[in-house]
Amino acid sequence: MSRASKKAGRAMAAAIALLSIGLSAGAQTKEVGSGPNPFADCGIGAALFSETKWAAVTSNIIWDIGITAVISATASPETCSGKKVAAAVLIGTTYDRIAEDVAAGRGQHLTSVLNVLECKAERHGDAAQMIRTALTDAVSRADYAGQSRLEKASSLYGIVDRAVVASCST
Repeated sequence: MSRASKKAGRAMAAAIALLSIGLSAGAQTKEVGSGPNPFADCGIGAALFSETKWAAVTSNIIWDIGITAVISATASPETCSGKKVAAAVLIGTTYDRIAEDVAAGRGQHLTSVLNVLECKAERHGDAAQMIRTALTDAVSRADYAGQSRLEKASSLYGIVDRAVVASCST
């Protein structure tokens, strides 16, 4: 078995374990089957294809074998279909590519995040400029280099969220 296959198997086992824990914890208060469908209602797939369930499922499977969708359904089922959750997952999983796009002022990963957050295309330039300025400030701070990837992604999420509120809500 290849190293990648073993890693995928361990990740799937972890996701199933988390799902089992979540299901047993919630079983006392909810009827079986009352939660979201992790593959159709959660993860990146649900954010991008909220009206087309087969496309949401396909996207989630292609993205990471559905692990992110299953974890989001288990950890916070009430937010599964939320655009902010989808944006946070997208930023967390593609941080480096989005940061590159921000540095360039445009790119498909940055566009994807702005689309998930329902920022109109004609407002993308304004949002991208705000994100670029704020990320440049964040990167220039002394503590940036010592931050974990998760901390950097979390900071970028906050930057993107503020830029979308300021640029895309009008």
